[in-house]
Formats: sequence, C-alpha cells, structure tokens
Amino acid sequence: MNQHTSHHRPLKSSGALPVINPPPLPPPASFELFAYNPHVHIFDSEGGPHAYVANQSQVFSIPASLAARLSDQTDFACDPRELLSQVGISSFANSAGDAATTSPIRSLSLAVAQKCNLSCGYCYAQEGSFGGPVASMSPDVARAAVNRLLATAMPGDKCHLIFLGGEPLLARDVLRMTTEFAAELAELRRVAIGFSITSNGTLITPDDGDFFEKHRFSVTISLDGLGSVHDRLRPFKSGAGTFDRIMSNIQPLLEQQGEMQVSARVTVTPRNLNLADTLVGLIDRGFHSVGFSPMLTSPTGVDQMDWSHLQVMLEQMIICGKEFERHVRGGIRFPFSNMMAAMEEIHRGSSRPYPCGAGISYYGVSAEGELSACHRFVGDAKGSMGNIATGVDASLQRQWMTERHVDSQEPCRSCWARYLCGGGCHHEVLHRGRPSCDYIRGWLHYSLQAYIRLLSHVPDYFSRDR
Repeated sequence: MNQHTSHHRPLKSSGALPVINPPPLPPPASFELFAYNPHVHIFDSEGGPHAYVANQSQVFSIPASLAARLSDQTDFACDPRELLSQVGISSFANSAGDAATTSPIRSLSLAVAQKCNLSCGYCYAQEGSFGGPVASMSPDVARAAVNRLLATAMPGDKCHLIFLGGEPLLARDVLRMTTEFAAELAELRRVAIGFSITSNGTLITPDDGDFFEKHRFSVTISLDGLGSVHDRLRPFKSGAGTFDRIMSNIQPLLEQQGEMQVSARVTVTPRNLNLADTLVGLIDRGFHSVGFSPMLTSPTGVDQMDWSHLQVMLEQMIICGKEFERHVRGGIRFPFSNMMAAMEEIHRGSSRPYPCGAGISYYGVSAEGELSACHRFVGDAKGSMGNIATGVDASLQRQWMTERHVDSQEPCRSCWARYLCGGGCHHEVLHRGRPSCDYIRGWLHYSLQAYIRLLSHVPDYFSRDR
C-alpha cells in the first residue's frame, strides 16, 4: 500500500478512556533484526507481513513466503530489491535526493536571554549561559534578526520566529517588542509568520497569556514529570521545587488557549522513566500535546541516558503508543505528540535526508547576533554559521549540508530507518555519537505496526485535521 498526503482534524473529545496499565514489556531479545538490511524492513502486523522500503519511504503488503525469505539473513546472495521486484515493487529511486547547496532562512530562534532562574543539571545551555557570561539580546540585534529572517521572503511565504534561552521571559520586553515588530513587517510584506516560545513556566503571567493568544503563539512548557519527579530535575537555584508554581502560572493559559497552543515537552533522564503516568497526567491537565525526548548529551554527563535506560524508555513509549491507539480507536483525541508525528510521517511517506532544518533553513541567534546551526549550537564553534549582520556563511552552509546528509554518514547509510530518522540530532551526534540508534529503530518498528492497525481499523483518522 502507498501512503498519500493527508490533513488531520481533532478527534471528538468526550473525555479520556480509563487508563489501562499493561504489564511491563519484556526486554527485546535482540535488535539485530532492526538493523541488518539498508533497503527494506520486514515487520508483521495483524494484517500479515509488510515491507517498509527505505528509498521509497513506503509500506507494502507482501506474501508470507517473500517475508520469510527477506527475513532470513542467510539468503542475501540475492539482492532484496530483486526479490521485491517479483511482486511489483520495483522503483528504488532515492526519494531523499542529494544534499542541497543553498536554502534561504525561514526560521530563527533568538536566545533573547542567555540566563535562567533554574538549575537543571543536564541543561545543554549550562543554566542558560552556554558556558559564558550571562547576556541579554538588545532590541537592535533582535530587530536585525527579524530583518534577516524576512529579507528573502516573498509574498505568501511562511516564516517562523522562536524565543528561547535560557529563560526567554527574563527578557520579556525584548520578546514583546520583537514579536510586534516582526508581525508588522510580515504583514507589510504579505508574509505569514508564526511565533513560538519554549519556557520553564515559572515566570509566565496571565498577561503573557493574552499576548501569546493575540499573536497565536505555540507555547512549549518544559516539564519533566509530575510533582516531585519534576522538582528533582528542574529546581530553582535555591533547590526549591518548581512544579506547583508552573502549574499555577500556566493554568490560565491552558484554559484560554484558542489561537495559541500550550504543549508540554518532557526531557527523559534515568530519573523520570515512568512515561505512561506522566503522559496521562499532563494530558489530563489540558495540554494541547505532550512529547518526550531522551537526554543524550549533557555538558557534564549528568542524567545522560545509556542503552539500559533507552531500553526502558522504549518499553514505556510503546505503552504510551498503545494508549494512543486505544483512544483513537475509541474516537477520542489523545495528544501524544511522538505518536502523532510518527503516524503522519509514515502516512505521508516522509523521506528526510536531515533530521531537521538546522543549518539549512533554521538557525539559532545568540544574544550578540552570532548565527549557529540551531539553538543548541549557540556559543559552539562546531555549529558556527556566520552572524546576523552579514548573514549565513555560504561555504559553511554547503559544507554542513554535505557532511550532515544522512547518506554521507555511517552507520546511517546502512540503516533501513535512515529516511524516517534523518540521522539524529546534529548536536547530539557531534558531541556523543549515536547511542540511541537501536531505540529509534525499535520505536519505528512499533510505529509501523501501529500504522497498519490504525489504517485498518480507523482509516478516516488519516484524512482528518488534528
């Protein structure tokens, strides 16, 4: 079967189904099956055996006899693509394409405050300062960044401005001025512009909510669990907990969200691996979506995940995924963002030569106006890309895009999941390598199975707006 582009609409929301807590999944016996073939991945679902073809980024139903041959690692004197061609799967053009050479800026993240009021031990920004002195972005640098973002945008184009830190609300005045300046300039140029902020939530006020609603912000709140679990990982500098303060601050936003959307992002460490309870607890509090991301690269090594932790995370993610499946089959929206994204990517036939737009169309801007490949590379020479005054250094961009393309790297080019994964976060790969490859393949293996189940039982899910 081939995937077709679709748009999703929220499922009816009539209250969550009672949560079923299944027993923990047994550890996978081996992940060799997930890695051995770069061209095709065979998986079973209730609809029978299927093949995910990497270069086409499509899923096909195949005969059991062919699945058996393709799953037999001793039978590769015959090219698997030759076997697939026998059942009509014969086009193996690389849908990801070659590395691009140029791309205009379409998204910028501004480190308006390189400082923070929390003391999260794992923070990639080293408590907001990125290892240097604390700093705040001046209005002049912020306006120059907006001008740079919109400089090449044509009427009808879409651009995005993201406010990060540190804690961006420590520079509230600059954030608001920049938003209003960007909105006015974008309207003048007939360019669509979106705004986002990632905040720790401790400084948010109802007035901020009004501002975010007016300008249709996507608001992401960093929460690492419920209650004391979060407090252990994201305390104030005094050591006091922050969870109750955050939830009190953002409650008006959760109730108000209409034009704005308020989501939760959970950084997963060895100390907060009970993802199923966290997911349901945060959804019940009214977040538009909830997602998980493993802590793979910490400046000090604090709270980094190793394989044993990632194995537990995979088990928990699958439990969460099954809750998603159960709710969707019951006609109830269950905003588990990792699962929603996986279903959309598989259905669309996503074929990504890069994990994101970093260093291509998306850049981070430091408080001083330096451009980096993304917000995580602020102050890091490995991701230096120029500055706001002179723009992106084209030679650095070309080198980045050539070297970071998924087909230019090992083990990526030999992995069946490469065009769904895109090669992994550039910052994490450059600083730690790829400790999470088996986790990613395991999650995608489950996601492919779930996709077939949903396509069979709730096919209209893939034609709805979300």
